[in-house]
Amino acid sequence: MAGSNDPPWLNEHTFEGDVLIGLVSDTHIPEARSTVFDEMYEAFRDCDLILHGGDMHDVIVLDWLQEVAPVIGVRGNGDDGSSGRPVAPDDPRLAHNQLLHIQGLKIGMTHSFPELPYTGSMPLDQAMERHWGGPVDVLVAGDTHVPHVTLREGVLIVNSGSPTYPRNLQTQLGTVGFLQIRDGKPEAWIEQLH
Repeated sequence: MAGSNDPPWLNEHTFEGDVLIGLVSDTHIPEARSTVFDEMYEAFRDCDLILHGGDMHDVIVLDWLQEVAPVIGVRGNGDDGSSGRPVAPDDPRLAHNQLLHIQGLKIGMTHSFPELPYTGSMPLDQAMERHWGGPVDVLVAGDTHVPHVTLREGVLIVNSGSPTYPRNLQTQLGTVGFLQIRDGKPEAWIEQLH
């Protein structure tokens, strides 16, 4: 049974107007390096909002990103003590799952989404019900460190990869993602940091 001090399972947010969202996941600070690469801040300079898909490992990453734009994050397995890592403290910007309402679209974010697109172990509608209580239009996840944008069963699925541990390799410049919501339509893409 969940205790009263457990992080929330789901938080919901509503945003108005056109929005450019920066997507990042799996920063692994300080495991990957003591700070994130400056190139990430430069990539996000025009963003209205930043979503962190979990495994920041130190919530100070959210503070750093907050200097660029408002931040919403999810807890990853590495933020909850896996492999002997310290458990990240509770933070009002974090939940296990986030649901954003923007221009009539539902954007769901979670850290690990093993159901898609990698194993297909659970039907998409059941997986969305489990994480967000129903269908979403855009699904944002992390965990794999592998950048990915696809459309499956009408759902836009985005994984930004990792800016510090791309494809689980050694520390190096990796990838971030972007999600543009304009006139009720989502568009997502991945950018390699330089």
